Amino acid sequence: MSSSTKPSTAASEITKEGEFRRQVSSFRSFVEPGPNAEFPAEAGRYHLYVSYACPWAHRTLIVRKLKGLDSLIGVSVVNYLMGPKGWEFTSPDVVPGATLDNANGAKYIREVYFKADPEYSARYTVPLLWDTKKQTIVNNESSEIIRMFNTAFDELIAPEYRGITFYPEELRPQIDELNEWIYDTVNNGVYKSGFATAQDAYEKNCRALFQSLERIEEILSKNEFLLGKRLTEADLRLFTTIVRFDPVYHGHFKCNIKLIATGYPSILRWTREIYQLPGIKETVNMDHIKKHYYMSHTQINPSQVVPLSNGPNLDAPTVKPAARPY
Repeated sequence: MSSSTKPSTAASEITKEGEFRRQVSSFRSFVEPGPNAEFPAEAGRYHLYVSYACPWAHRTLIVRKLKGLDSLIGVSVVNYLMGPKGWEFTSPDVVPGATLDNANGAKYIREVYFKADPEYSARYTVPLLWDTKKQTIVNNESSEIIRMFNTAFDELIAPEYRGITFYPEELRPQIDELNEWIYDTVNNGVYKSGFATAQDAYEKNCRALFQSLERIEEILSKNEFLLGKRLTEADLRLFTTIVRFDPVYHGHFKCNIKLIATGYPSILRWTREIYQLPGIKETVNMDHIKKHYYMSHTQINPSQVVPLSNGPNLDAPTVKPAARPY
């Protein structure tokens, strides 16, 4: 999720044909086990910057929770409202769920980027993984951060979390294949629909999005998770988009051919099942999610009025896995 001096427009990412093109992340280093690594895995060394509103940042919060990294990696949460200077840190007394910057004392995320690189000129995105020793950004690409969280800290976490992997070697080709088309048409597809400024661009991307949702529905009508009975990275990456779909993307981004609640029973069952896994619910802050989209994107919703619905009841009873599915 990006911000700039004009964060509500995403203008720098819109082509002349009205197509939304997401920027490429700028910081791509890795935390690795072992003392000789450029960024060695150490307890308390790294700090994660997130927004509860952002689906990309949400991925990192989920894997941090499911891998038992809470006590090893600190977190700072920005205000849901993205203003002219981008993501801002706010006291939880003012915005429940938000925090001050617990690592650098910054007022805005942009200040953290400039601390790492005074010449930085791209957009100021979350998630962001910060190295408190080297005082620099390790990585701001969510897909890579969750891979680090998946394995890099295994020697440091509690025994019950060691060996848990959401990217098992035997399933990597299938996970990579799922990630590729789901990212393009669903995770990013909702943005390509919502930020389109031309009818053709909108229709093309919205139709591709729903074709993929039909494909996912078919997969989940036969499987508990995308790759059978095991929860993988592919599920977690998709979940953060689907949990936002009915309350935000359906209306705000005009992804309104169907609702998840009424149009995709297998996706709804799957969403509830993941939501009800221990630790997941606390990573979902629907107040931040709705207020961010409807109040920050003023070119789409100039009134900043926030709809009442939170989408389907995700606490509704569902058939839960007999054992931890990962």
